[in-house]
Amino acid sequence: MKTVKKAIIPAAGLGTRFLPATKAMPKEMLPIVDKPTIQYIVEEAIESGIEDIIIVTGKGKRAIEDHFDKNFELEDNLMQKEKYDLLEKVNATSNVEIHFIRQKEPKGLGHAVWCARKFIGNEPFAVLLGDDIVRSEKPCLRQLINEYENTLSSVIGVQTVMDEETHRYGIIDPQEQEGRRYQVNTFVEKPKQGTSPSNLAIMGRYVLNPEIFMFLDKQEKGAGGEVQLTDAIQKLNEIQRVFAYDFEGQRYDVGEKLGFVKTTLELAISRDELKDDVLTFMKDLLENSVVKN
Repeated sequence: MKTVKKAIIPAAGLGTRFLPATKAMPKEMLPIVDKPTIQYIVEEAIESGIEDIIIVTGKGKRAIEDHFDKNFELEDNLMQKEKYDLLEKVNATSNVEIHFIRQKEPKGLGHAVWCARKFIGNEPFAVLLGDDIVRSEKPCLRQLINEYENTLSSVIGVQTVMDEETHRYGIIDPQEQEGRRYQVNTFVEKPKQGTSPSNLAIMGRYVLNPEIFMFLDKQEKGAGGEVQLTDAIQKLNEIQRVFAYDFEGQRYDVGEKLGFVKTTLELAISRDELKDDVLTFMKDLLENSVVKN
């Protein structure tokens, strides 16, 4: 049985929601407390057993490559000053091979995944999107890989969203359910408001069989005039079963401003050295705002 050891992390988006901060800085490098968002994604992949990662970048994303490169001067400085805790954090992703490829044109998520086809070859692989951070006892991707190993079928991570949010996501039309796993009639990319077949939304974690590239090779445009990964998944579902899995864990949306702020605050108060001070600050801020209003 082929195991899932490779992962694709698409990181070629322009990050327009965070302008002007992302004019010169990749949105994937915006920090949540003291760690770039993309590092949370890479660490989840490592904890899930991934050994090789390819990050699909675009113009202006050199900072991502620099972040995951070795910095001998910095590491030596930390070693000399016996700052071993910081050294460990700097080397947190050193036990995985990270490769990079450019998406030369912004043609959509499906196209970004297609750009990594030669790296993947004829193996099952994972895709992790950087807009979704998931905190869970068992890594989100590991949950999907376990399901893949049980079924040998592609597995898509989903969670429930509110009715008014369904138009923002790929949505599944579920069929039979077994525990947290669903058989799926259809996968629909960003259905129009009021037409969604369910509230189960695709949440940026995928384990896919390589046959998906048969459909991505066609470069057919879907919603927004882009090559959509969801469309290719639906076509794959027509020739071999593709499951959806309602994964366990708290998912954070860091792809838009309010979600980014909420994630930063929640992860900050999960840190022992920050919790009390942040909670005190938030309490004081709320009280002062009430008084001023």
